[in-house]
Amino acid sequence: MDSSTQDRNLPASERRLKKAREDGQTPRSRDLTHLAVLGGGMVLLSVLAPWGYERLRMVMRARLAFNLTTLERPEQLLGALNDTVLQGLAVVLPLGVLLALLVTLSSVASGAYAYSVKPLMPEFSKISPLAGFGRLFSRQQFFEVLKLTIYAAVLAVIGGMFLSSHLFDFGSLLMRPLDSALSQLGEWMTVGITGLLAVVVLVALVDVPLQIHLHKHRLRMSMQEVKQEHKESDGDPHVKGKRRQLQRELAQGNSVGRVPGADLVVMNPTHYAVALKYDADTMVAPRVIAKGADLVALRIRDLARESQVPVLQSPMLARALYAHTEIDHEIPSALFTAVAQVLAYVYQVRAAMRGEGPMPGEQPTPEVPPELDPHYKRKSREALA
Repeated sequence: MDSSTQDRNLPASERRLKKAREDGQTPRSRDLTHLAVLGGGMVLLSVLAPWGYERLRMVMRARLAFNLTTLERPEQLLGALNDTVLQGLAVVLPLGVLLALLVTLSSVASGAYAYSVKPLMPEFSKISPLAGFGRLFSRQQFFEVLKLTIYAAVLAVIGGMFLSSHLFDFGSLLMRPLDSALSQLGEWMTVGITGLLAVVVLVALVDVPLQIHLHKHRLRMSMQEVKQEHKESDGDPHVKGKRRQLQRELAQGNSVGRVPGADLVVMNPTHYAVALKYDADTMVAPRVIAKGADLVALRIRDLARESQVPVLQSPMLARALYAHTEIDHEIPSALFTAVAQVLAYVYQVRAAMRGEGPMPGEQPTPEVPPELDPHYKRKSREALA
C-alpha cells in the first residue's frame, strides 16, 4: 500500500469526532478550569466572607468562653470545639459545592464534557513507559510546556512587583488591630487575585481554541481511514447491491396480489412477467403494478389466468419492461408505442367478446427499441468480444 495514504493529513470527519466524544476524548482546557476556580472563588469569597466571618466570630465568642463553669466541667470545651468545627464546615462546604458547580458549568460551556465511562477503564498503554516517553515529545506536550513557561514568567513578574511594592505595608500589619489587619489583608488579596485573574483570562482565551485545534489535530485521518469510514457508513457496494436485489424481490413478491386488477400481463414465456394497468382518466401513461422473474413470473401468469386477465407472449417487450421499470412507476416513454400496440389489441379482444366489434386478427409484434432489450445488449457485447 502506498505510504502516502497512511499520512494523517486529512481533517477528522464528524463521525470520528462523535466517536471520540463517545470514548471520552474531548478538548479540555485546564486554564478554563483555573479561571472558573479563581474567578468564581473570588466572587464567592467576596459575597460569603463577611457573613462567614461574623458567624464564626459569634460562635467562637459564645462557645470558647472560659469561666468557673468551664473549670468545673472541662468536657464542655470539647462540645464547644465540636460545635465550632461544625459551624466552620457549614461555611466552607457551600463554598466548595459552588466552586465544583462552576467548574462543571465551565466544562459544559466549552464542550469538554462527555457521557462516557470508557476513560475509567484500565488501559495498560496508559502506564507503558514507551507510550509515556512518546507523549513527552508530542505536539500537545510542547504547547503545554511553552504555555506553562510563559504563564509562570508572567505570574512571577506580577507577583514580584506586587510584593516589592507592599513589603513595608506587610510588616505594619503586626502593629494594627485584628479587624483592621484582616480588612487590609482582604483588600490586598483582592488586588493580587484580580491581577492573577487578568492573566488567567488572557491565557484561557488562547488555550480554549488551542485545545480544540490540538484535539482535532490528534484525530486527523489518513486517506485509507476516510475510505474505510465511508465504506462502513454507506456500506460495501457489493452488500448494498445484494440488499437492493433482495428488496426488489420482496417488493415483486408482495405485488403479485395486485395482478387481478391489471389490464394486461406481458410475458417472456417463463422467465419474466410484467402486469400493466392504464386508466386514461387518472394516469398519464400505463403503470407497472406487478412484475417478477422465474417462479414469481409463473405465479403472476397463473393468477392472471385465474382472474381472466389477458396474458400476452411478447419476449422482447417483457424483457424491456422488466429491466427498465419499477413497481408503481409509469413505463418509460421509449416503450409507449409498444405498450400502446398490445393494449389496443387487448381492448379490441374485449370489445369483440362483448359483441361490440369483430375479433382482431393475429397478435401484433410490438415495436421495441433494440437497445432496451437486455439480451440485445448482451449479444452486442459478445459480438464485440
